[in-house]
Amino acid sequence: MTGPIQPVPERAQRYWNPYVAGFGLGLCLLLSFVALGVGLGASGAGARVAAGAAHVLAPEAVETNAYLAPWFEGGSPLSNYLVFMSLGTLLGGFGSALIARRFDLRVERGPRIGSGGRLAFALAGGLLAGFASRMAGGCTSGQALTGSALFLGGSWAFLMAVFAGGFLVAPWVKKEWQA
Repeated sequence: MTGPIQPVPERAQRYWNPYVAGFGLGLCLLLSFVALGVGLGASGAGARVAAGAAHVLAPEAVETNAYLAPWFEGGSPLSNYLVFMSLGTLLGGFGSALIARRFDLRVERGPRIGSGGRLAFALAGGLLAGFASRMAGGCTSGQALTGSALFLGGSWAFLMAVFAGGFLVAPWVKKEWQA
């Protein structure tokens, strides 16, 4: 666990051009529609893994839960395409980091917070985002990528709101990462 953001080692490769990466993501989304008949998403995998873990601990409670029970009707919720898609994303990201020589175990943080605090905020934010995505019926990748690819007006409005919010909050967040 190191301190504030360290410079990238000289041996590491540069990041991809964001336009090339975006084009690749678009091709991945198209392939998902063609091969699976559905778009991309991420939160469903976490929810299904959590449901599988809860089923191990309290199977009767999960099987009688109106929200979770349908996930077990066709077998394990872990056999859903979203679980495999997320696993592929994790393995692909890990492989990419290794190939680009950018893999490093560390907690990236600003100078005003320790590693424990950074991890606590990350966990709290992840739990909040996971809960919100279940309440909304999907996550930002499903809403922004899949919805806007289908030209859904609500998805386009959401996407614009996310970018506007990011631009508005960036100056305050940026201060936390500077010495």
